Amino acid sequence: MRIHSKQEQDVMILTPMEKNIDASIQDEFKAALVEAIDEGHKKIVLDLSHVKFLDSSGLGVMVAMVKKLSGSGALAFCGIQEQVGQVFSLTRLDRVFNIYPNKNVALDALVSKGPATEGAV
Repeated sequence: MRIHSKQEQDVMILTPMEKNIDASIQDEFKAALVEAIDEGHKKIVLDLSHVKFLDSSGLGVMVAMVKKLSGSGALAFCGIQEQVGQVFSLTRLDRVFNIYPNKNVALDALVSKGPATEGAV
């Protein structure tokens, strides 16, 4: 699985370059996100602008990462394509996840939260 990563200020921006996040790449996807968190990145923007399809296994990874950062950091989502947005809406995770229209707005939201230990997901 290819994930582009870029550090901006104290925020790590991760952009999966795959069109599908499903059971076939779930383990690699989770490992990449866990690695970023374990390296000390507590403010993460997950840019899903390339992702056209998301199944329950990919969604499960995202929920697990929100829980992993809960109380110690923040995970924001941006670049949500229509079909992926429908999955978030159907599962009502659009009410739980911090979703922003684009990377710049998501970045601004996380930077304004101050130190990662103060941010909540």
